[in-house]
Amino acid sequence: MKTRILLLLFGLFALLAAPAQAALDAKLVAQLSAEDSDEKIAAIWALADSEDASEATRVLQSLADGSLKDPKGEDITINNRIRGELAAALASLRLFDADRAARLAAVKELQASADAKLFGVLVKALAQESDAEIKRLLSLVHAQVSLQSEDAKQRLVAVQALAAGNSPHTKSLLLGLLAKNGSAWAEPDAEVRRAATAALKQVESRLGTAENIGRVFSGLSLGSILLLAALGLAITYGVMGVINMAHGEFLMIGAYATFAVQGLFRSYAPGLLDAYVLAAIPVAFLVTALVGMALERLVIRHLYGRPLETLLATWGISLMLIQAARTLFGAQNVEVANPSWMSGGVELFGTMLPWNRIAIVAFSVGVLALMWAVLNLTRLGLFVRAVTQNRPMAGCVGVPTGRVDTLAFGIGAGIAGLGGVALSQIGNVGPDMGQGYIVDSFMVVVLGGVGQLAGAVWAALGLGVVTKFLEGWTGAVIAKIVVLVFIIVFIQKRPQGLFALKGRVVD
Repeated sequence: MKTRILLLLFGLFALLAAPAQAALDAKLVAQLSAEDSDEKIAAIWALADSEDASEATRVLQSLADGSLKDPKGEDITINNRIRGELAAALASLRLFDADRAARLAAVKELQASADAKLFGVLVKALAQESDAEIKRLLSLVHAQVSLQSEDAKQRLVAVQALAAGNSPHTKSLLLGLLAKNGSAWAEPDAEVRRAATAALKQVESRLGTAENIGRVFSGLSLGSILLLAALGLAITYGVMGVINMAHGEFLMIGAYATFAVQGLFRSYAPGLLDAYVLAAIPVAFLVTALVGMALERLVIRHLYGRPLETLLATWGISLMLIQAARTLFGAQNVEVANPSWMSGGVELFGTMLPWNRIAIVAFSVGVLALMWAVLNLTRLGLFVRAVTQNRPMAGCVGVPTGRVDTLAFGIGAGIAGLGGVALSQIGNVGPDMGQGYIVDSFMVVVLGGVGQLAGAVWAALGLGVVTKFLEGWTGAVIAKIVVLVFIIVFIQKRPQGLFALKGRVVD
C-alpha cells in the first residue's frame, strides 16, 4: 500500500513539476523510480514506444543525466544494465528526429544493439522514413530483430534482408545462425540455414571488397606522403648527386612550421582557425627552402664529389636539426588539429575514407602538377634539366650551375616541408618524425629512376599500396623486409630504375 501511494505521489509530482512530461502516462513516469530493475526497464521501453517522442526523450534524457528525482527529491539511480537499455531507448527515439544526421547516427547505433523490444519502434520508423540510406539501414536493423522471432518464415525473410548488409556485425549474426552445438543447430530450420549460407557469402564478398578499397586508399595516402618526401630528394639527388641524410628533417621543419602557424591563428585570429593550414603551406615551403639553401651554401657546396663525406656531414646536420627542434619545442610530440572541414569522412562501399587523407592525396597531386610546370615550363626548370643531364656541358653554354644547385636544393627542401604539412594532419609532430621517411624516400628515388618525376610518382604510389597490402597479410615488419628485398633485386636487374633519364652524363 505504501509503495502504491509513493508511486501515485511521484506521478502527481512529475505532472506538476515538469510540464514537459504532462502528455505521458503518469504511471509509467512513476515506475521509473521503482526499486526493481525490470520494472524500470519496462517503463523505459513503454515510454520509448509512446506517441509523444519528444516528451519521452526529455524524461528519459533527464533519467540518463541523473537529473530526474523521485517525490522525496532524491536522485533516481540506475545501474549499468539500465543505462544500456536507456541508451538504446534514446537512440530509438532519435529515429523520429527532424534532423537527418541525428536519425542516421541513431540507426547506426542501434545496429550494434538490436533487440526484440525495438520491433514496434522500427516498424513505426520504417513507415515514416523517406531517406533511402536511413531506410536501408532501418531494414537491416529490423531484420536483425526479426531473427529472434519464433516464426521460421519471418526468420527466412530477415536472413534474405541481411544479405544486403556489409558490416562485420551482420556477418557475425549470420555465422551465429550457422553455429552448431553438438548435433543441434543454432537455427533449427534447414531452409533458413541455406539462406543464411548464401547471405553470408554475399556479405563476405562485400566486406572483402571494402577491405581492399580501404587498403588501396591507405596505400595511396601513404604513397602521397612518400611522394612529397621523395620529390625534393629526386631533384637534389638528380641535380647534384648528393645523398642528403637530413632530408627527413625538412619534413619535420615543415610540420613544426604548421604547428607554429596554428598557434599564431589561435592567439590572434581564432575566428579564422580553420584557415590556418592554408596559411601554413607557403610558410612551411619558405622556411624549409631557406634552411635548405643555407645548408647547400654553407656545407654541401664544399663537399661535391665526395659522397661519403657528404653523407656523414648531412647525417650530423640531421642530428643538429633534431636537437634544435627539441630545444625550441620540447622533446614531447605536439598536436596539430585538423580544421573542421577536414574532419569526418565519406563512406564508399562500406569503407570510411577520412577527409584529411583525401585532402593529402589531392594536395600531393597539386604539388606534383606545380612541380611539373616548374621543371617543364620555366627557365629555371630548363636549367635544372640541363644540369641533371650533363653538368659540364650546361656550364660550358652559360648555365649558372652553382646558382641552379642552390635553387634546386631550396625547392627540394621546400617540397619536403610541404610533406611535413601533410604529415601534421594525420599524426603528432615530433623531433624524430622525419627519421622514418628518409630510407623510404631514397627507395622511391632509386626505384623510380634518378631525376624522373614520373618514376617517383609510380614508385611512391606503388610502394605505398604494396606495403599496405603486405601489412595486412604479413605484418608491418615483414612487409618492410619484403619491400626492401624486392627493391634490391630490382636494382640488380635494372640499375637505372623504372624510368631511365635519357642523355644523362655523370661527371
